[in-house]
Amino acid sequence: MKNIKSFLVDHTKLAEGIYISRTDGDCITYDLRFCRPNTGILLENAAIHTTEHMLATFLRNSEIADSVVYFGPMGCQTGFYLIVRDCVSPQKTLEVLKECLVRVMEHEGAVFGASEKECGNYRNLDLNLAKKSCGAYLSVIEGMDCVRTYEEI
Repeated sequence: MKNIKSFLVDHTKLAEGIYISRTDGDCITYDLRFCRPNTGILLENAAIHTTEHMLATFLRNSEIADSVVYFGPMGCQTGFYLIVRDCVSPQKTLEVLKECLVRVMEHEGAVFGASEKECGNYRNLDLNLAKKSCGAYLSVIEGMDCVRTYEEI
């Protein structure tokens, strides 16, 4: 059976950061790598879940909202995928991502979508864990002004 593209990436070389994972038609998939793979350091489930709720909402309400196709977690618990239409440059995507991470960290009040009606596991949300994860990730990418590809690592 043919390997999927993400299994062809050498995960021993991946560090925390942001990468262009692939381009399909007019969609760019970004790898938002919060944790270095295979180190035993993983995002906690409540941090993943809450970050998904918060960042998805902020991204879909940002200046690139109409171009955001998807935001969701990686099964390996080391980051997220963000899919954006290619009419938004990688530099602009990075800029907006940084702004949205700050918004998560500054958010006071309820987690978006935190009700039984809105979410299938609404009890597993923790804004403080999401803020901690987003803050740590922002400290990794805040000095970056470009997005690398897997081939560049």
